[in-house]
Amino acid sequence: MQNTSRTIVVLGTGGTIAGTAADAADNVGYTAAQLGVEALVKAVPALAGLPLECEQVAQADSKDMGFAVWRALAQRTAHHLARDDVAGVVITHGTDTLEETAYLLQRVLAPAKPVVMTAAMRPATSMQADGPQNLLDAVTVAGVPGAQGVLVVLAGTLHAAAGVRKAHTYRVDAFSSSDAGPLGVVEEGAVTAWRAWPQGEALGLQWLPMEADAWPQVEIVTSHAGASGALVRAACEIGVQGLVVAATGNGTVHAALEAALLEAQDQGVTVWRSSRCGNGRVLARPDDMLPSAGALTPAQARVELILQLLTPSV
Repeated sequence: MQNTSRTIVVLGTGGTIAGTAADAADNVGYTAAQLGVEALVKAVPALAGLPLECEQVAQADSKDMGFAVWRALAQRTAHHLARDDVAGVVITHGTDTLEETAYLLQRVLAPAKPVVMTAAMRPATSMQADGPQNLLDAVTVAGVPGAQGVLVVLAGTLHAAAGVRKAHTYRVDAFSSSDAGPLGVVEEGAVTAWRAWPQGEALGLQWLPMEADAWPQVEIVTSHAGASGALVRAACEIGVQGLVVAATGNGTVHAALEAALLEAQDQGVTVWRSSRCGNGRVLARPDDMLPSAGALTPAQARVELILQLLTPSV
């Protein structure tokens, strides 16, 4: 455990880490977001006596994460980071949309202090709950002098927000960092960083709309065998502003789907190509008609496109 006399703020948003099940042997039939963040902290004896503050920002199953929670979480995180007495912020979150929230916070805040997101694959009532150790590791990272950026810590592995993605449905080591590899590890209270802490230029909170329906509508469509343009055309009819296609391989798109996407692009809809592959980036070519989203997952590309539509002058 890193020694710090400065406060670490723990923000709770729900998720499996705060979930409960009637049977301690049940790791899938649980209800997420049942315990408050203070209860999660109290369940970790090693955190007793540390200068921690807890705040419940939301109580949600992260599959239901929405714009209102994103905005509130970004605001509260920024508020605490601005305090001189705060060393860093820890956020407890669900695993399902963690990569999206982490990416959003890094782009909006690009914090000069550590913002460490953590979660769990098993509920708090599990006989082998992984949440307590993950929370302890997250607090440890938040106290590392010089650490910065939005980070993700699960199963002793440290990831940067830009590269992290959920790669397994069930295992406790469910997250990876694709080609970039993990940022580091947390082992028995010691943090080893293998690469530089994440940096970037903050877009700022002023761009995030107060009302959820004021956020740009950006949807994801998937290219696959037998794909058609029906969903794309339906999305255009309801006024979608952006589309991300989860393409096959290196950004290839079924001809019928591509035709509809090109029609949408001609109508003023911003269209990006990502890949449904778990690793690798979409390598752009000079003759591309649909822009590449680079190494971003389809979910992260959607977040980036939302932010670009919100910040046209940046």
